[in-house]
Amino acid sequence: MSETMQAAVYERYGPAREVLRVTELERPEPGPGEVRVRMRISGVNPTDWRVRSGSQGSEPPFPYMVPNQDGAGEIDAVGAGVDAARVGERVWVWFAAANRQHGSAAQWTCLPARYAVPLPDDVSLELGASLGIPAMTAHHCLFRDGDLAGRTVLVAGGAGAVGHFAVELAHAAGARVIATVSSDEKAALAAAAGAAVVVNYRADDAADLVRAAAPGGVDRIVEVAPSANAALDLASVAPDGVVSIYAADGDLETPVRPLMVRNAVLRFVLIYTVPDEWLDRAVAGVSAAVAAGRLTELPAHRFPLADIAAAHEAVEGGAVGKVLVDIP
Repeated sequence: MSETMQAAVYERYGPAREVLRVTELERPEPGPGEVRVRMRISGVNPTDWRVRSGSQGSEPPFPYMVPNQDGAGEIDAVGAGVDAARVGERVWVWFAAANRQHGSAAQWTCLPARYAVPLPDDVSLELGASLGIPAMTAHHCLFRDGDLAGRTVLVAGGAGAVGHFAVELAHAAGARVIATVSSDEKAALAAAAGAAVVVNYRADDAADLVRAAAPGGVDRIVEVAPSANAALDLASVAPDGVVSIYAADGDLETPVRPLMVRNAVLRFVLIYTVPDEWLDRAVAGVSAAVAAGRLTELPAHRFPLADIAAAHEAVEGGAVGKVLVDIP
């Protein structure tokens, strides 16, 4: 008789408390090129609740969906073509639910071997579960257009998950980092991550403060709110600078000529459609930073799997820090 497992599922899109539930499913078996991971912690990202809410389509592509892309655990089985020595390996996972039925909010998940990345023994599962989509997005936004040594980087939303890792990755790469935040609590988080200058973007003189910190402009901008920050970005970007936009807050309206004069680049980033070559670079860069002790945990909001709906609501409500789901 097949073994079963606990998993969070939803059969239709909608509000978290209306559609998410925990049930028993058959434990999956890894196919060719796959590993099976015994999940210990599942990380929740904004895309997880947005997909669950129905913003990506009219109905789920499978009879049921197990949510969440990221997480951490250990490999306990491998499919054909995968080195058996990987069994027992601690890993962080990414893209667990990308065009797949079984995400990380379950006791086990099977996924392609490259989506399970070795996690050093001295690195916490909490940090491992926080990486995935946020850290890879941050890495691609920062390094898609070259090295950062000696550059100046502006990170919008420096205390969010992507912003946190962007500050740390840029600082580790030798860049001078300016971060924008909306509160003293978030300012402290951005400064602790390595931001040399922290600016409250709600201040009337936010653009002046950024320009004072970088009179020649900033070389990279990691942007979470392109519409709201259009004027600030226009005032801040240096000649040949790049604004990497990884989230949408409405239609973007900005004067073209000033950006053209500066030969600036607006780069739109959706990590789910980034070519494999750049995904592999992001995984390698994030892994190297983790091994070097350059990446740290954000304050965690912990929920048991039974409270998966509350975990999704916390992210949807803008919780400061990282929302993690403990898998029994």
